[in-house]
Amino acid sequence: MWDFIVAIGLVLALEGLLFAAFPGAAKQAMANVLETPDQILRGVGIACAVVGIVIIWLVRS
Repeated sequence: MWDFIVAIGLVLALEGLLFAAFPGAAKQAMANVLETPDQILRGVGIACAVVGIVIIWLVRS
């Protein structure tokens, strides 16, 4: 459970740094996401989840 909480904290820290360092690019990315079809967003989300699980599996094994 602690690993999960640390992972959430890491995600928040990294996203916070990106928004602080590149606010204009973050706004543009949000605008692009709104224009992207749901199927593409779903595919990218699934791909990212799979890559994340593989990375965790490789590090933990």
